[in-house]
Amino acid sequence: MRFEAGTAGATTYAREAGYIITSAIPLIVTFFLQYCLPITSLVVLGHLGPSELAAASLAVMTYNITGLAIFEGMTTSLDTLCAQAYGSGNYTLVGAYFQRASAMMLTLLLPMALFWFNSGAVLRLVVDDDDVCAMAQTFLRVVAFGAPGYIFFESGKRFVQSQRLFNACTYVLAFVAPLNFALTYALVYPAGLGFVGAPIAVALMYWLTAALLLLYVVFVDGRKCWGGLDISDAFSFQNWAPIGRLALPGVVMVLAEFSVFEILTLLSSFFGTEALAAQSIATSLGSLIFQLPFALAVGISTRIAHYVGSRQPHAAQVMTHLSYAIGGVISVFNFMVLYFGRYYLARLFSLHDSVIEPAAETIKVLALVQLCDGFNVTFAGVLRGQGRQRIGSVLNLVCYYLIALPSSVYLAFSRGWELDGLWAGYGVGVVVLSVCEGVLIWRSDWAVIVREAQKRIEGD
Repeated sequence: MRFEAGTAGATTYAREAGYIITSAIPLIVTFFLQYCLPITSLVVLGHLGPSELAAASLAVMTYNITGLAIFEGMTTSLDTLCAQAYGSGNYTLVGAYFQRASAMMLTLLLPMALFWFNSGAVLRLVVDDDDVCAMAQTFLRVVAFGAPGYIFFESGKRFVQSQRLFNACTYVLAFVAPLNFALTYALVYPAGLGFVGAPIAVALMYWLTAALLLLYVVFVDGRKCWGGLDISDAFSFQNWAPIGRLALPGVVMVLAEFSVFEILTLLSSFFGTEALAAQSIATSLGSLIFQLPFALAVGISTRIAHYVGSRQPHAAQVMTHLSYAIGGVISVFNFMVLYFGRYYLARLFSLHDSVIEPAAETIKVLALVQLCDGFNVTFAGVLRGQGRQRIGSVLNLVCYYLIALPSSVYLAFSRGWELDGLWAGYGVGVVVLSVCEGVLIWRSDWAVIVREAQKRIEGD
């Protein structure tokens, strides 16, 4: 099938597939390497013992749900705004959006950091182990110093990706990721810092990624969308409004999925320390494998947003239709990786048989969930490209909190399935979510989507 693509000519499924393939490789590498920064801590600390692994997992979980997920959700607004502004030819607006979003997140970081520095009391309400909670609080306190670096890199990543500079972040992380592993290991073992060495490495690497990305923009490419630093514009509450309207539902979309993962980890603590460690492995792998469809979804959302910004709805529709096939391929691939590699993957995190066996069993259930989660993540990317985060946020809340969590609690506790039940219930919610998103996207009104995008661009 062929669609006329407005004034810019035409596009085909083959052309859009080629775009996704060429953009997907650097995006996939970028998201995997970035997620490996905190995961490295779990891998290194897991070999110190179950308590250290549980503490690091608890800290990473808390950081994810109270920080990373919020920042990542807010920057999904830039997937829409920066890409649509770039597609419309308003290049300086791309840089303005980057500055405004960064300013919003830096402001929000202040109460987050206050919580992280005093998180021990809250963590003790859900985990009955003072030593684990104390170590988790220490981890969070140290990582808090690296959070501004994470913010600049995350928003900067959208700034360059909206300009189709997908390799920029890949180059940065290809240098930082192995350095992070080496530094983490060196601080924990040879330097003798033990547990605290891991968060120190994470904080330093967050700042390094931001600095290297800045150097790339200054000396290599990406400056054409920089209109200069404007602090008054960046910190203007009035200018935050367009970002906030997309950032809030974006946060809900990301946080809903992140928090379900973390709530499952908290629930697993009722089954013992080994179960908590096993669950943390499954959760970490679930988050890691999530990076593959999420990276592809970023490429899809950027492409769709470019077409929407340049008033080419038919071309955007081609990319949207192709996303269904992409979601299917990724779902099957993730299933195979987790299912057939479950024992090997579990051993990466722990050498204790009491942890490996339940972790491998749980990873098997997680693998089955992936058969639908690839569609879910891909469809969310389409919604971001369209600027319809609000619809996605409502669906996520309903499917995760009214369907997935109650199902998990019922299967894990009432039916006695324990860890398997937690993930099986989560899978029920994912199935419903992916079906609902797929139907809504297929029925999209592209004329309305383009009109709303033009209002946002012209309003700035």
